[in-house]
Amino acid sequence: MDTKIIFTALLFFSVVRNATAQSGIPDVKHVNIGLIYPMSTNGVQAKTYTNYFSLNAVAGLSRAETGLSLAGFANVVLDSASGVQIAGFANVVGRSTGVEVAGFGNFARRNSSGVQVAGFINASANAGTQVAGFINVAKKVKGVQIAGFINIADSSDYPIAIFNFVKNGEKSIGVSTDETLTTLLSFRSGGRYLYGIAGLGYNHKGQRELAAWEVGLGAHLVSTERFRLNVEVVNVGLTDFKHGDWMKSSLRVLPAYRLGSRVEIFAGPSFNYFRARNGQGEDIVDHYLWSDRNSHCYYGLFFGATGGITISLTKK
Repeated sequence: MDTKIIFTALLFFSVVRNATAQSGIPDVKHVNIGLIYPMSTNGVQAKTYTNYFSLNAVAGLSRAETGLSLAGFANVVLDSASGVQIAGFANVVGRSTGVEVAGFGNFARRNSSGVQVAGFINASANAGTQVAGFINVAKKVKGVQIAGFINIADSSDYPIAIFNFVKNGEKSIGVSTDETLTTLLSFRSGGRYLYGIAGLGYNHKGQRELAAWEVGLGAHLVSTERFRLNVEVVNVGLTDFKHGDWMKSSLRVLPAYRLGSRVEIFAGPSFNYFRARNGQGEDIVDHYLWSDRNSHCYYGLFFGATGGITISLTKK
């Protein structure tokens, strides 16, 4: 369709809608279709309307949304949104009780008690559930925070990310070693129940000296004043940056005992799956439950153990 026809139609609907509003005739349609504010059926008065359906090729502006809002670039809602907002780049709302989906980010100036899903960032004063490719930011989170890299909150019991900076949560640094004699310095951070793990270290058991790293997630299944039972799912990698790499995926069950308010010791069994590529690290593990080989990789399953000590960085 010719763009001139589209622009003319939008201008016509805008004039009619504004004339209707000024004449005192109540608006009952609450549907907005447009290109970008004010080139839409709601015209320059768009910021005063509550819509149950909005469709904007570039960006839309409204007072409130109660149904479905679609925009190629951004939805801007000055007050509240209770339906579903989908935007190619961003949703910007005052308060959200619905679902927000954006290619880049969702931004709620007040609260978001619904669900925010974004390719890069979610930001809200208080939040329900946040899912972001990179970072979530909120004050009080009632649901789950899932991020590819960082969660930031004042209060969040279920953060899922590598790094979780929760004001009333936990942060600790620790040293551990496992059945392969891989020694790691790791940072653990999270909330009351879930936490993230990131570490760097070293392995000298094999024929070559190897750098080590780990990332993972953990959960406090049992927590008392002195005893805790933690479960962790982690990936540990070894490499000399030249000849290949060795990768281990592990499920750890780690009983822990607190020595005072800051120090905790832990040790427990693990179940592991590994892959050695180009011969790297094949001599690190001696006994396997199962193993297999192809032209480039060696695979296996084995039981192991992990133990260490952590020091809390959080003031109690």
